[in-house]
Amino acid sequence: MKILVLIPAFNEEQRIGDVISKIIINKKVDILVVNDGSNDNTALIVKKFGVFLVNHPYNLGYGVAIQTGYKFALENNYDLVVQMDADGQHDPKYIQEMVDVFVEKHLDVLVGSRFKNKTGYHASFTRRLGMYFFSILVGLVTKRKVTDSTSGYQVIGKQVLPFLCSDLFPCDYPDADLLIMLYFAGYKVEEIPMIMFESKTGKSMHGSIIKNIYYVLKMCLSIFTIMLRKITGLSNR
Repeated sequence: MKILVLIPAFNEEQRIGDVISKIIINKKVDILVVNDGSNDNTALIVKKFGVFLVNHPYNLGYGVAIQTGYKFALENNYDLVVQMDADGQHDPKYIQEMVDVFVEKHLDVLVGSRFKNKTGYHASFTRRLGMYFFSILVGLVTKRKVTDSTSGYQVIGKQVLPFLCSDLFPCDYPDADLLIMLYFAGYKVEEIPMIMFESKTGKSMHGSIIKNIYYVLKMCLSIFTIMLRKITGLSNR
């Protein structure tokens, strides 16, 4: 099976080397780092490892970075994409377990969850509140139990890549709204419990307070729009 580990990165010079080092032990996978316009030494460090590297000319955002990776995987005929963050939150030791579960259950998407079991994940009160809110919202909309709607640690099958590379993909903040789109499109999505670490930088990918407010409003509007499409019978697939 041809597997690509996709790592979007922005100004991660202090952590990206350690993340790649832990993954590279598994010689059965390829690694792609999408350097999203970093202004530090992220790209130089990645080059030392001899893995695949795509450089955005400037910062385009998390969603665009991972979609670049999806397009790379689709064009190069990968069977699976293992998506993970560059900041050390996601432990590479779970890669093989996730792939095994994905294959055994014949899934389309497998999401690593911090909250499916009690793993002791620590985050600020506001972040946990937001995570719980959107997980509950996704569960209500899809009528499925969802414990971690904002997890970026995922295994994605090649059958889903054309959908993720299409114009339907929410390129700014693909989180809870994307999960709902996948469920409504008929893809089989499940979660697997795992231990994750809080980002050592203490920074959210959404940045400032204004961006956090925008994220919440955008996500709610996006979910509302997806529900309207479902009600009116417009297919996402």
